[in-house]
Amino acid sequence: MATTVSAPPTSDDVMALLRGVIDPELGSDIVELGMAKGAEIDSNGVVTVTVALTTAGCPLRAQIQKDVRARVGSAPGVTKVDIRWTEMTQEEKASAMAKARWNARDRAPETEIPATTRVVTIASGKGGVGKSSVTVNLAVALAARGFTVGVMDADIGGFSVPRMLGLGGRLAGVEGERKIVPHEKQVGPGMLKVVSMRFLVDQEDSAVMWRGFMLNRAVQHFVEDVRWGPMDYLLIDMPPGTGDVQMGLARMLPRAEMLIVTTPAVGAQKVAARAADMARKTYLRIAGVIENMSSFTCEHGGDYALFGSGGGAALAHDIGSPLLGQIPIEPAVSAGGDTGIPVTLGDGPAAEAFRTIARRIVEEAIPPVDMAGCSARLLDNVEAALGPK
Repeated sequence: MATTVSAPPTSDDVMALLRGVIDPELGSDIVELGMAKGAEIDSNGVVTVTVALTTAGCPLRAQIQKDVRARVGSAPGVTKVDIRWTEMTQEEKASAMAKARWNARDRAPETEIPATTRVVTIASGKGGVGKSSVTVNLAVALAARGFTVGVMDADIGGFSVPRMLGLGGRLAGVEGERKIVPHEKQVGPGMLKVVSMRFLVDQEDSAVMWRGFMLNRAVQHFVEDVRWGPMDYLLIDMPPGTGDVQMGLARMLPRAEMLIVTTPAVGAQKVAARAADMARKTYLRIAGVIENMSSFTCEHGGDYALFGSGGGAALAHDIGSPLLGQIPIEPAVSAGGDTGIPVTLGDGPAAEAFRTIARRIVEEAIPPVDMAGCSARLLDNVEAALGPK
């Protein structure tokens, strides 16, 4: 069967993708700050992006390079991403810092999620693939490595994260402010911060019967009105499909990256491809694929592919993203979700698989932001020169 070759993106497409690359200290994207100078695309799909740094030796250069290549390289039709580095003029630096100062002082923050936080949506094309279980166990595995991890349960009508983490009770407000604080749970040296619709309803079995606008407003509430505080990662458990919530979050959090969960079944893989297509159309980077329910190993050592095989690898190949890992079928995964003690806290093949995926996220797919940068110092100098407001 012939392979369809995608046409290279336009310059406008590339600049739209670059709006998802955030200077982690200034809190604005590199297009708004004037750091992204332009993009050239040749007929073979090679994209050359010109990026101007505030200083030639800026320590954030490696971070920006990773993000530019990841964002632009994920676009259909792109075969290679080259970066042409330059340095801002004094006038450009002043303009960028003025913009950052304006954003910091005069414009209310669009969200309460820090610019240094890696935002990761956990998505699927359909329900029943274990997306919530994957979200919870990855969050726990990352926290066990010493990270502060937010968990947003964006499946408003199908919330399940609190039970899986053994959390309950109402969310508390911030005194004197129209803000709420997430529930916290210590995991080894790390911390989880959790928000869910479960913390806003009286009974776990209460039905939330809301339509698109109200669903979007609830997620917007979680993004804008929760005092998240410092976090290394924010994992968002998405509802299945490609509807209002997915499109709303893509608009509110353009720097988000996506992990797609599928099962080995071909049918699940084909449906999950729709989530990948939505991500591409909304300029979100797909950081990887996770295959859940891969196979079952009985006590005698026999391995059984109950839901087929190869779906995760096929999806990863088709969308051009890495297969980060395969989670075996293990009764302890379901039991851990029912008791509020995630399987990752114990031992076994599934626990080890989750820990391996978490390691790959940190080391390869979505590394945490390195804050040893130069922009904040430059911003401090500009603010000192401008004086008090």
